[in-house]
Amino acid sequence: VQVEESGGGSVQAGGSLRLSCSGPTDSVRRYCMGWFRQAPGQKRETIAAINSEGTTRYADSVKGRFTISKDFDKNIMTLQMNNLEPNDTAMYYCAADFIPAQLCVVPYRWESWGPGTQVTVSS
Repeated sequence: VQVEESGGGSVQAGGSLRLSCSGPTDSVRRYCMGWFRQAPGQKRETIAAINSEGTTRYADSVKGRFTISKDFDKNIMTLQMNNLEPNDTAMYYCAADFIPAQLCVVPYRWESWGPGTQVTVSS
């Protein structure tokens, strides 16, 4: 499925950003969706996922700071990022796979994702 991110940017440490991900009609409702990030020279890290039933999963690195959610009316999935740290600097990718809800977990090896949006956190 084709998805596209928006909402990246630059912020100081402690600040907030909200990323959004849009996809084909009804994809948000039916798909396992999530976010992964990758910084230069670093491994890809899945940080959050939300399944078709609304169950959420987070990596320890973002737990308590980031919130993933789905807006069915707008057909978008969002990632609210609070208390950002310089280590959060990376390219963030929205991902979506059509898999059973119980397989939508963190970590997860995504098969389709968007072009990415840059998040830069300065100290």
